Amino acid sequence: MQVITAAQVAAALPWMALIDRLEQAFRDGVESPPRHHHALIRHDGEATMLLMPAWQKSGYIGMKMVNVFPQNATHGLPAISGIYILCDGANGQPLACIDGSELTRRRTAAASALAARLLAVEDASTLLVIGTGRLAPMLIEAHAAVHPIRHLHIWGRSPEKACALAERYRTYRGGRTAFESVAAVDDLAAAVADAQVISCATLAHEPLIHGNWLTPGTHLDLVGAFRPDMRETDAACLSRSEVFVDTYAGARGEAGDLLCAAAEGTFRFEDIRAELAELIRGLRPRRSSPDAITVFKSVGASLEDLAAAVEVWEHDGARR
Repeated sequence: MQVITAAQVAAALPWMALIDRLEQAFRDGVESPPRHHHALIRHDGEATMLLMPAWQKSGYIGMKMVNVFPQNATHGLPAISGIYILCDGANGQPLACIDGSELTRRRTAAASALAARLLAVEDASTLLVIGTGRLAPMLIEAHAAVHPIRHLHIWGRSPEKACALAERYRTYRGGRTAFESVAAVDDLAAAVADAQVISCATLAHEPLIHGNWLTPGTHLDLVGAFRPDMRETDAACLSRSEVFVDTYAGARGEAGDLLCAAAEGTFRFEDIRAELAELIRGLRPRRSSPDAITVFKSVGASLEDLAAAVEVWEHDGARR
């Protein structure tokens, strides 16, 4: 069995190839049971173990194990770590053990960019990224790959980290267009109102984004809040918006923003306009008008991991 490192994963997953691979996987479908979600009570707080299996009907088999330790931030360690095991669908034999952290953050950002490609206005030029963790750079790059982003704004609880991330991307040239301006912002309400695409990836338990800040035509990408007790938005964000999800099952089981709003009586799961596969297959409509506010809430799907792992395995540079 081959071991594929984080550096090899990164080299094997250029953004457009990965985004297109995910689109094909959602179109074709795979067998993907609900992920196993286990709370781990540790001496320094609660952690989470996620097990995410998936298999093609006639093809690859895979499973990802992810550990989420929010308390790692105090030790200078990543909050999320994991591995992916890819197996041959013909005989069940393991093919590769793939770095799961790099796979996860890249497929997560690629799913957000895929949804934005379908839902955001085509000429979106201002991107606001909320959060400065390991996902933030991936979201910047993935969204810039599908839209002509010229203005990048970054907000974080730590102004120092936001400034450092802004400096890192000031001369970035990997998107559809070069960035004309890159800045860390401290007025979140003003930044939300100014952005056409907002991508939020935090571990927040209280709303960071308020619905009355959103302006017509905005696309809001919600990546954090992967547990029922977490949320990044208030209920008004949903009531003012057309809501889309990566999968219905994930949304009902783990999407904290939706579950919190539903518990408050301000949101119904029946109001979700579509899951990603339906959009890609043309079974449900996209945004209703250029002025509509769209929300894409993702919690991650094992389909995405399998698609990314297959892309890595079939990439010539990943195999020795």
